Amino acid sequence: MARNIEPACKICRREKDKLFLKGERCLTEKCALTRRPYPPGERGHTRPRETGYLIQLREKQKAKRYYGLMEKQFHNTYKKATRQKGITGENLLRLLEMRLDNVVYLLGLSMSRDHAKQLVSHGHIMVNDRKTDVPSYQLKPNDVVQVVEKSRQLDQIAASLESSSSHERPQWLEFDKQNLKGTVLRPPTRGEITVPISEQLIVELYSK
Repeated sequence: MARNIEPACKICRREKDKLFLKGERCLTEKCALTRRPYPPGERGHTRPRETGYLIQLREKQKAKRYYGLMEKQFHNTYKKATRQKGITGENLLRLLEMRLDNVVYLLGLSMSRDHAKQLVSHGHIMVNDRKTDVPSYQLKPNDVVQVVEKSRQLDQIAASLESSSSHERPQWLEFDKQNLKGTVLRPPTRGEITVPISEQLIVELYSK
């Protein structure tokens, strides 16, 4: 499984936004973006001239890194969004939100999306009673996501559930904490997708 091994805090500083790549740490004073709110590198304090292309590119890079996708994965997801009915930008965000690894994170079973990818790829998650080890698996309405029975005692999952107990889960997901089971009720609306991303800028970039 290809993955980005660049330090997570540098990614947030480069995008000048909290992408919550380290889960709860991003909400504390230890967050690198809070302590050093400027891009990494010698020229981090200088402000380059932000052209229209640069703004669009940075928005695409931010979305790609927020969901933990490689360039080819993100581009393929965009092409799939263009083939669907409706607004391309909203279709793109909806496809990204309904990835299995993202839903595992939103249900509170993992500290971060990167941790969610590991849970899925290591075989700890089932979809509709079948073990699924593909983080990019596209979920559909009425799909049921749950932790494999022998993995329910994992310390990482218990810690994630404890830290997310006060967080409000999206209304398009239903969660049974006792059985560690979540159900996709429906696709999310644009208003329910709270990621700090302007999808129109991404569409404009790819449309050139």
